[in-house]
Amino acid sequence: MEPEVAEGKYLYAIIECPEPREFRVRGIGERGDLVHTINHRRLAAVVSDSPVIEYDNSRRNLMAHMLVLDEVMEEFDLLPVRFGTISPNPEAIRTKLLAPRYDEFTQLLGGMEGRVELGLKAFWYEGVAVEEVVHENEAIRKMRDALEGRSLAETYYERIRLGEAVEKALSQKRVREEEAILSCIRPHVYKTRTNKITSDRMVLNAALLVDAAKEPDVDAAVQALDEKFRDRLMFKYVGPVPPYNFINIVVDWNAEERV
Repeated sequence: MEPEVAEGKYLYAIIECPEPREFRVRGIGERGDLVHTINHRRLAAVVSDSPVIEYDNSRRNLMAHMLVLDEVMEEFDLLPVRFGTISPNPEAIRTKLLAPRYDEFTQLLGGMEGRVELGLKAFWYEGVAVEEVVHENEAIRKMRDALEGRSLAETYYERIRLGEAVEKALSQKRVREEEAILSCIRPHVYKTRTNKITSDRMVLNAALLVDAAKEPDVDAAVQALDEKFRDRLMFKYVGPVPPYNFINIVVDWNAEERV
């Protein structure tokens, strides 16, 4: 007989909400658990019942987590809690999270008031950047032309040097183009965070913290960029989304309670 799994509370977010609340969407785990709040003074943790297990980051689990945040965001500014965070019991949420970090969370929520996160990525179309680098750089053109009609074995090291030169030129080009894009966006944005580039074609991977009232201005700026660079760059623009790039609450249930 398998041992019984303990029950806890799965955490989604911290919000300002002095009264108990329930939400329409159901919690992670496909059991139909009610999503509700555990309150402390003017703050609340958005939670649902859950076995104390480790949730894998499958699409199903991530979507369940995000659907809760999407509904909460319709009404509240929120501080997202890291995916997979489970409290061993309701009282721990009050005594080890909301009470000792009350001032911290209140201040963070003040900084998020009326703001949303948007995501903006930009990609070169296939082959465009390399062609431009060769066209713009005489030294690279000469290195490329010197390889014509010669065997791979004969030009092995020259091809390595050419590849390194192209890679360096692309890196410099990416920095310039990232700045060109962000310079058009910054006037409308409260804060910007650039994240790791994840592919050779990616130029920009940015998160934007924006006053909700200025979201139409950002939309218009991205549309203008799309028109300006339509033959060279493809943009992926998403949001509003929970502000994970600017706040991500991590909890250590084993830590000593703060005073």
